[in-house]
Amino acid sequence: MIDRDSRVVPVHPALEAQRVELADRVARNAPGDGVHPSVIGALSLIRASAPSQPLPSVYHPSLCVVVQGCKHALLGDEVYVYDPLHYLVVSMTLPVTGQIIDASPELPYLCLRIEIDAAQVNELQAQIGSPASGDAGRQRALFLARTDAPLLDAVLRLVRLLDTPEEAAVLAPLALREIHYRVLTGELGQRLRALCAIDGPSQRVARAIELLKQRYAEPLRIDELAAAAHMSPSSLHARFKAATAMSPLQFQKQLRLQEARRMMLVDGLEAAAAGHRVGYESPSQFSREYRRLFGAPPRREIEAMRMEGG
Repeated sequence: MIDRDSRVVPVHPALEAQRVELADRVARNAPGDGVHPSVIGALSLIRASAPSQPLPSVYHPSLCVVVQGCKHALLGDEVYVYDPLHYLVVSMTLPVTGQIIDASPELPYLCLRIEIDAAQVNELQAQIGSPASGDAGRQRALFLARTDAPLLDAVLRLVRLLDTPEEAAVLAPLALREIHYRVLTGELGQRLRALCAIDGPSQRVARAIELLKQRYAEPLRIDELAAAAHMSPSSLHARFKAATAMSPLQFQKQLRLQEARRMMLVDGLEAAAAGHRVGYESPSQFSREYRRLFGAPPRREIEAMRMEGG
């Protein structure tokens, strides 16, 4: 499944002018490949000068706006394609496989990542007054929508503040609030409202995810997760899979393998030690599952990553 409208839609000249200015500003503030934090805490800039291999990682609640290039996000067996015409919303922590498919040194992939503030979503929801759709709570916690001029204008005003840090502390919160408002009133705003609704089913799933994040190395007890989410085990399982495209056990496995990978790549741990630390008693099982997710055994994959980075 590719979650994007495949019809060719002409780009309005005003929208293209905004995109070009955004691309220039992101490129100037992210001079090298990688993820660049900014003086605006909720905003990060991402740049890549070449297409990438599929790379599993953990996405946190955020709004991703591509201003140049194109990227695929794979959740389960579903492919989400985001480019300058579409933005991606991630409403809860998800293990996702990302792949940059359109990038070059001359025209690098450029993206802005803005943290989603659930409290601000709910505050705006109270002002807007339109109730969240009940059906949205059964949909994925990751979705695409078409980028429009009002949203891009608010994003552009936020990024312009990178050139005036002294003003950012005062004006950035206003731009961020408008960005949240534009997403909420956009074509899929109902889904974000439902996914952020206080004590709604999605927020209960999010509580279960937080517990899994905190205790990923421990044996999974579905009854304990369900109690934390204030749901029955069967209801949690169904809602969890609807939001994340995987079961709680599959989710925990991906968290374990992601953390083991970080320990080997950043902390220099050997594979057996990293596997044991994230909860694997069998080194062979750890190696087998690691290879299934990352495409190569731990040592070989980490060595390849170090060569690419250095």
